[in-house]
Amino acid sequence: MKIKADYVNEPQWKNLTIKSRLPEELKCLDELAHNMWWVWNYEARNMFKSLDEKLYEEVGHNPVMLLEQLSYDRNEEIVKNRTIMKKIKDVYTKFRKYMDVKPDTKRPSVAYFSMEYGINQVLKIYSGGLGMLAGDYLKEASDSNVDLCAVGFLYRYGYFTQSLSMDGQQIAKYEAQNFNSLPIERQLDENGNPLVVDVPYINYQVHAYVWRVNVGRIKLYLLDTDNEMNSEFDKPITHSLYGGDWENRLKQEILLGIGGILTLKKLGIKKNIYHCNEGHAALCNLQRLCDYVSDGLTFNQALELVRASSLYTVHTPVPAGHDYFDEQLFGKYMGGYPAMLGISWDEFIGMGRSNADDHSEKFCMSIFACNTCQEINGVSKLHGWVSQKMFAPLWKGYYPEENHVGYVTNGVHLPTWTATEWRKVYDKYFDPSFMSDQSNEEIWHAIYNVPDDEIWNTRMALKKKLIDYIREKFTENWLRNQGDPARVVSLLERINPNALMIGFCRRFATYKRAHLLFTDLDRLSKIVNDPEHPVLFFFSGKAHPADGAGQGLIQKIYQISQRPEFLGKIIFLEDYDMQLARRLVSGVDIWMNTPTRPLEASGTSGEKAEMNGVVNLSVLDGWWVEGYRKGAGWALKQERTYENQTYQDQLDAATIYGLLENEIIPLYYSKNKKNYSENWVKVIKNSIATIAPHYTMKRQLDDYYEKFYTKEAARSKKLQENGNRLAKDIAQWKETVAERWDAIKVVSNQSDLINNAGETGMKYKLRYVIDEQGLDNAIGLELLALKPEQSAGDKEVYFVQQFKMIGHEGNNYTFETTVEPDVAGTFRTCVRMYPKNANLPHRQDFCYVRWLNL
Repeated sequence: MKIKADYVNEPQWKNLTIKSRLPEELKCLDELAHNMWWVWNYEARNMFKSLDEKLYEEVGHNPVMLLEQLSYDRNEEIVKNRTIMKKIKDVYTKFRKYMDVKPDTKRPSVAYFSMEYGINQVLKIYSGGLGMLAGDYLKEASDSNVDLCAVGFLYRYGYFTQSLSMDGQQIAKYEAQNFNSLPIERQLDENGNPLVVDVPYINYQVHAYVWRVNVGRIKLYLLDTDNEMNSEFDKPITHSLYGGDWENRLKQEILLGIGGILTLKKLGIKKNIYHCNEGHAALCNLQRLCDYVSDGLTFNQALELVRASSLYTVHTPVPAGHDYFDEQLFGKYMGGYPAMLGISWDEFIGMGRSNADDHSEKFCMSIFACNTCQEINGVSKLHGWVSQKMFAPLWKGYYPEENHVGYVTNGVHLPTWTATEWRKVYDKYFDPSFMSDQSNEEIWHAIYNVPDDEIWNTRMALKKKLIDYIREKFTENWLRNQGDPARVVSLLERINPNALMIGFCRRFATYKRAHLLFTDLDRLSKIVNDPEHPVLFFFSGKAHPADGAGQGLIQKIYQISQRPEFLGKIIFLEDYDMQLARRLVSGVDIWMNTPTRPLEASGTSGEKAEMNGVVNLSVLDGWWVEGYRKGAGWALKQERTYENQTYQDQLDAATIYGLLENEIIPLYYSKNKKNYSENWVKVIKNSIATIAPHYTMKRQLDDYYEKFYTKEAARSKKLQENGNRLAKDIAQWKETVAERWDAIKVVSNQSDLINNAGETGMKYKLRYVIDEQGLDNAIGLELLALKPEQSAGDKEVYFVQQFKMIGHEGNNYTFETTVEPDVAGTFRTCVRMYPKNANLPHRQDFCYVRWLNL
């Protein structure tokens, strides 16, 4: 037989991971790398960088990857280097001193749920503002030493990496994360095996691994379905942030809410307050309801307990921004829950509708959150009012300004977003108590004691740092994607670090109006090409892959930036992430924001700029409505001039051009003999002294405790005492009132007002006798007067005046009030009857209303 010329089988390749073994003296580095405390402690970051500066850059500032790839020889060198070893010891000592402080048990404990967390760019589990806020919240919870844990997802691909084609089209690339090289750890069970949470879906279970992120003193638990226990249909649940179709979105929200609670149960964690950061997590309350019912409570009793310990924070200002699910799809996954709760399907799905009985209405997670949370809040004062109006249909019988929706204005984590250069200035001049008393404006006023030239030099150092970063990071990408090397070189040479730099960097949604600056290109060209007063604009941000209009806007700006007159003067920086954001919010001179009023719920990038002496130029919307101070920034007025959006855009663009030409540019370039602008420094100082103290994450966290957590926890504890006695009593009372409500009747009413007319300065008595059907003083009456229709403003209620119960005979209760008009006009008036119980947190908790004739 002929011998074959070759005979080779297929190799069975297996990945063999060789990690760097740390010497005993460096073992503490692994602990430090796996706690993201290093994110907001520059001494720790500098220490990791000193281990191998080149490698530190290559691994994208990821200390876990850095330690994995350090060579044996380098480790030995580090051990012998006294300077580095002292640095390691100092950092680790500081870390342990921080970590060994026990949580503050005087404040309520909190479980926090969010779809995304922006902690650092090495952990890609965020996309934008919602995640930035959640990440900052955990960091401040750690610094403030509160008892809080959080739940989210470990995304295999996270949000996309952005690049631009030669003609400016956005290219979205999803890159898989290697979990073993991230600053995270597997959560293990009591036997030392990976913890698995089994989450019910239809008639089967999805199995999620649990990973733990140590955020200082705070534990963040991340669920991961991309494992061999799940089908190909379910592995992608945690693949991408906001990816897939509506069915995948529902599966994600089941995992976050229901799976999140099951995770905490498996870990033996129970908290006082359950906080839903957006409606995505609303189903956590469904699982909690099921748990209470399975323990023997009725649905109504369980709802009292769940509501009393739940808070829902809304971040969107328009109904279209919420998640809605078709009844058929929702029923496919949730059809078994009504039986578990002891209610009907219509009652269950009605909890997610504005009109519970409207079968054409989809199920809305945000409405379900409103119906299962005692408290609801927007994320700025203006957004609080917008949210009151948005959710008003849920509480018919009350006007928007009367409902209980509150607000906590967003803030930012000072140590994360303040550049090291500014941290050193604050440490040098501010009171030592500064970091523990960040909201104290008096401490911040010490900025006025800093020499002007030190302020200016700090700003110039950060501008140079930004330019250096751009040249280092983007040169290779631009050469690869933009075709003409000569054009790229020309662009880089034209970037002038001494120019007035203006940043517009955020998510590219059309309502943010990135196009506004390009309304008049001739006028813009004159602004950026003045040789005596150069101006430079940086744009950066991603558009959602499904947002064609947002992507078109990026392409338009990019194409304009490539025109000869704008080359090197208008620059689009692709792949906006946390690292680039830190450079921009500290490196530019002006932070510009131009949203369509009132669609900016809060916005926090401008707050980050404030911490770095970067001055805001913004429409009065979101946080800037509260933040703006004259002489500390610039504002476009809050009120619209035109209903026609095109006209309004043109007016706002003209206003921006005018401010730049007549105020901002002349002020920046009015330099003294020392070559800096004293008047510009004055604006910086005013901005830091009067605005920055009010927009830290510490102030935000303190607000949540003061406005919501502490009060809710106290009431929740009261409801649970003596075997949930008060919760059961309230549920029984509500059931009784609901049964008898329609039978309550007006026996008589009297009014001193003749033909519904009166005069100012006169007193008029109103009296009602109500048959309460045995409810025993469970009814309240009040007189409402609405503003005359010609009155300005969109709040309608002029006054509300309570009736006093002055006596009763049997079931007949007499109510009386005296009205003394002090303003003339025609007012719409009516009497409102409502159920009254001192144990209710607010009227919308039991929203029964009947209007009575006056």
